[in-house]
Amino acid sequence: MFPVTGIAALLLAVVFGFAFGWLLHRGRVTNYDVIVNQFRLRDFTVLKVMLTAIIVGGLGVLALVDLGAATYHLRDANMLAVVLGAALFGVGMVVYGYCPGTGVAAVATGSVHALVGAGGMVLGAILYAVTFDWVREAIIPVGSLGKATLTTLTGIPPLWIFGGLIAGAVLLFWIIERRAGAP
Repeated sequence: MFPVTGIAALLLAVVFGFAFGWLLHRGRVTNYDVIVNQFRLRDFTVLKVMLTAIIVGGLGVLALVDLGAATYHLRDANMLAVVLGAALFGVGMVVYGYCPGTGVAAVATGSVHALVGAGGMVLGAILYAVTFDWVREAIIPVGSLGKATLTTLTGIPPLWIFGGLIAGAVLLFWIIERRAGAP
């Protein structure tokens, strides 16, 4: 493998970014109603798309690492920061009706309300940058596990973890489809 840099890297970023946005659009997760109805427990398209992407992407990374074509670059597992960030992300997604990726893809499809929300994302990023020194001192150290993974914490091999995730996803998809077909 050779490193991709310069203009080639920029072109690949545009191609993969376009492909990602197109797939989000084809998966219908750039549709405000689909995302809102996920939170109303009426449309599970977002759950299905996200779980499928996590499994496929995770197995792809696992394969690349096993083949020696990639290496893990672990960040510290700062649990309070993760919990607070996830809660803030969830509230923002409910209010906005999009996650950052689907919001940008919706802007590309011409959604004006997604564009207004994208401005809110930029404002949130600025506020985070301005308060980061406080976040680093008051939040990040609480519940820090260091460079931990599920494998290092549990001793369960990554392939087994993905096997459990796949089994759980299949069961969840089956339950969702069964309930959707019920009268």
